[in-house]
Amino acid sequence: MSITDRVERIRLNYVNSKPAISYERARIWTESHKRTEGQPVAIRRAQAFYDTCNELCVNIFPDELIVGCTGEFRKCGILTPEFSWTWVDREMDTFATRAQDPYEMTDEQRAFVRKEIFPYWEHKSLEEAFLAQISEETKRVAVDTGFVDTDSKWRQAVGEITADYQDVLFKKGFGGIKKEAEAYLAELDATSLEGAEKIEFYRSIVLVCDGIIRLANRYAEKAREMAAEEADETRKAELLQIAEICDVVPENPPKSFREAMQFMWFTQLGGILSENPLAWNPGRFDQYMYPYYKADKDAGVITKDEAQELIECLWLKLSEWVWTISANTADFFAGYNQFQNLTVGGRTRDGKDATNELSYMCLKATEDTLAHQPGLSVRIHPDTPDEFMAAVTHLVSKGTGFPAIHSDNAGYQMLVNAGYEPEDARDWSNCGCVVPHFRKTGEWTSAANLNFAAALEFTTNEGKSRLSGKKIALDEKDPKTFSTYEEVEEAFYKQFAYLIKQAVISLITAQRLHVEMVPRPFMSACIEDCMKNGKDLTKGGAKYNIGPVITGIGIAVVANSLAAIKKLVFEEKSVTMAEIIDAINNNWEGYDELRAKVQAAPKYGNDNDYVDDIAREIGNFFYQEVHKYKDINGNHFLSAFMGISNYLPTGKVLGATPDGRKATEPISEGVSPYVGTDTSTPLAAMRSAAKLNQDIHSGGTLLNLRLNQDLVATKRGQANLGAMIQSYFALGAFHVQFNTVSTETLRKAQAHPEDYKDLLVRVAGYSTQFVNLSKSMQDSIIARNAHETF
Repeated sequence: MSITDRVERIRLNYVNSKPAISYERARIWTESHKRTEGQPVAIRRAQAFYDTCNELCVNIFPDELIVGCTGEFRKCGILTPEFSWTWVDREMDTFATRAQDPYEMTDEQRAFVRKEIFPYWEHKSLEEAFLAQISEETKRVAVDTGFVDTDSKWRQAVGEITADYQDVLFKKGFGGIKKEAEAYLAELDATSLEGAEKIEFYRSIVLVCDGIIRLANRYAEKAREMAAEEADETRKAELLQIAEICDVVPENPPKSFREAMQFMWFTQLGGILSENPLAWNPGRFDQYMYPYYKADKDAGVITKDEAQELIECLWLKLSEWVWTISANTADFFAGYNQFQNLTVGGRTRDGKDATNELSYMCLKATEDTLAHQPGLSVRIHPDTPDEFMAAVTHLVSKGTGFPAIHSDNAGYQMLVNAGYEPEDARDWSNCGCVVPHFRKTGEWTSAANLNFAAALEFTTNEGKSRLSGKKIALDEKDPKTFSTYEEVEEAFYKQFAYLIKQAVISLITAQRLHVEMVPRPFMSACIEDCMKNGKDLTKGGAKYNIGPVITGIGIAVVANSLAAIKKLVFEEKSVTMAEIIDAINNNWEGYDELRAKVQAAPKYGNDNDYVDDIAREIGNFFYQEVHKYKDINGNHFLSAFMGISNYLPTGKVLGATPDGRKATEPISEGVSPYVGTDTSTPLAAMRSAAKLNQDIHSGGTLLNLRLNQDLVATKRGQANLGAMIQSYFALGAFHVQFNTVSTETLRKAQAHPEDYKDLLVRVAGYSTQFVNLSKSMQDSIIARNAHETF
């Protein structure tokens, strides 16, 4: 089946519409808080959620089969002033013109929020509390610096949760969850602090359940109103069916595939309205949806083509929601990406192959719609059906950057290492971009971005920024006086450990404030053990509570730089440390011969143990240093090499580096080679990445490679790619993804963006429209080496 006319119309609207800001959620949320002054914070947030569900405009747009929106616009972003409003106030006058992720907002809207919304939240937002409580030392290192970034955890909500459809939502419905909360309430009294806190928790659950049910019922009412005025009999019937479905779900367990799809979107919508979250993941869609699909198909209730159309409508619905973020955050998460990760394939809880018909249909939906959401991930194991691997590599060949391809075994091992029971570890899905995750978990997966190359800069510049000249980190001696490689290495690890410490301090402060200021009743209602324990997600109510993940950026740049210093300065003695320092202080200008030498030194990504061993040592130190810290719930911090667009802003704040990279240029992302330096084969790059002991980095690892389009254009080429992926995973690696769009096409898209609005590319741990990226981000993708052979 080709894409239907309906889906194509929705798709074109999605591609051609500009994201617009709605203040309606913020207005209702603010008015609600004015009425609940003095009440417990969890009750206030739950009441605000209910009021939003009761008052927010309900719109059913043309052609929609799955309904529910965050505001008056189809491609809509919302404001959450309880988290942060100051950045909106500073930036909204230039929303439409900013380089990355611009939004449309009218003068009337700006005037309204400045007069009616922001004044109430002054001195009440999470951001203001964080900045008031953090030390000047930590601010110097970790607030809007690019050296350490935790911005998305104190200017934004956390998200990073997967709703439990299998054991909670589809079994009970929100009506059943409400009854469960009421039953707990009947057994509690407030004669103890624990009892009082649980009463507040369960009261908040009742409110959010009432809220999401009320929102669905309002959509049922809206659909009937529209049906009464609809002249087209086909659309009238569709609207009446929408009304019937919204009468049933999400209050009750779904009885059909269509009801399950609408239930799932209402759950996504509830999470969005509650906190504008990052990484609110659909999870193992093909597993929890398949029983409904199979039953309906076998009973003749739905055809495969009708189900495919519904899936594609859902893909576009997921893509229409816009995550509203600051310019700084947008630099780290570029491309309007919400990281709603949907995972297919893999194994069942008892270890059998889990691939089913929906697994293939999800791949097709991404190919058909060219939508940037959901973030489609696949789990591959040694017994993955050949047909499924062929479908995966076929999608890779289409140039969308989808899917992200993960080793089932490595993901399992990462979760076992993090303390999961084996059966739960087998049931993993991805969170955000490349984080192995399980639906009964509370965690901060992208908590801090740590600039490895900044630690090297402070090592080689006496603790100062090379661009600003300001003192940032620890004191260090004149780098020209380093007399051994071991001395350089020791100084680097000292600065590196200092940056990790500041990240931890920042995140513990943010964690504590989240507990005090922004509990999460709606999302807690979606997690089984929060209900059992009577405890909010922020307080560790989930079955598994994983420490915040610190993401490393720039390992390839640092490994290449240290390898050049080690080889040229201290082994060959062909250059001096003073010459290296002078060259990078002058941004390599006038040092062409020396730059050529360092660029010819061993480079990570070519299966060369000389430099790969340095990278592995850095990775091991990173894990050990991060893991020694514990968060407010007593959980160890975790390490990761995730790739988002963080490698651009972290490069912008740096001077030149000893590997030949010039000042302000991007550094490296994930466990990927630095752009253009993986001059051997893609398998050699994979072998380098696999040496990093990926299983200890339970926050996830990412390898981004670019292949010549012709390499995977044929079935044979795609089969070779599948074999290479399995070989990579046999080495213990976790993840790989591919860009296969030609440089010629990318250059044309830069020159004529109006002709390439739906061109998807892989940025890092996600794909998005190429034309929605800043030119610097586009250039960084084009600069990646396109391998021409396996």
